[in-house]
Amino acid sequence: MSVNQTDIYAIALHHRFQWEEAQSCYVILFPEGMVKLNGGAGEVLNLVDGKRTVADIVLALTAKFSDVPDLAQDIIGMLDLAIEKAWLRQLN
Repeated sequence: MSVNQTDIYAIALHHRFQWEEAQSCYVILFPEGMVKLNGGAGEVLNLVDGKRTVADIVLALTAKFSDVPDLAQDIIGMLDLAIEKAWLRQLN
């Protein structure tokens, strides 16, 4: 599955995305456990709020990290992974 630029996502039901001070990283908490996210994944999921489109997320992160080549592909790849892992739900 591949995301579209107009798609809007939110964190899946029964999951919580938050900064975990003890881990010094963003995590996804769910009934079965916790996933520690690397810095890039945390940056992407931090913008998944149920309001922003994929295009909005890509635009915000490419502006913030303008020196990173092929960033848009990495963002889409992270969203694809998060959907595959059922961390996200599509709203539109």
